[in-house]
Amino acid sequence: MTASLRTNHIKKKTTVSDKKPNVEELLNIIQQILEDGKAADILPITLKGKTSLADYLVIASGSSTRQVTALASTLYEKLKEMGFKPRMEGKEGSGQWVIIDLGDIIVHLFYPETRSFYEIEKLWGEKTPKP
Repeated sequence: MTASLRTNHIKKKTTVSDKKPNVEELLNIIQQILEDGKAADILPITLKGKTSLADYLVIASGSSTRQVTALASTLYEKLKEMGFKPRMEGKEGSGQWVIIDLGDIIVHLFYPETRSFYEIEKLWGEKTPKP
């Protein structure tokens, strides 16, 4: 057997870096990506015990529609690189509101006035930051 054929039969060992983070670790990663992108008013909301929709909801604002779209694109791409299959809605729209759904975590990225208008934080007993 040649060396290249032998290497095909060797199983890759799983390392810590190969494992996907648990939901709490993923929440921290998402928050860090949003902070690095200069998102404002980042608010994680625990949904455990309140609904089966997701474990966490993360709401954040961008200072412009362009920033909202950029935050969404960056977060989406980094999550894909980590092996997740996020679903995204709203990126092709006006940049007022983009949703990224990871199943256990749902991220809402808003333009500040849109966030104030919908006040989805209130649904979960949280205060909506004023722009």
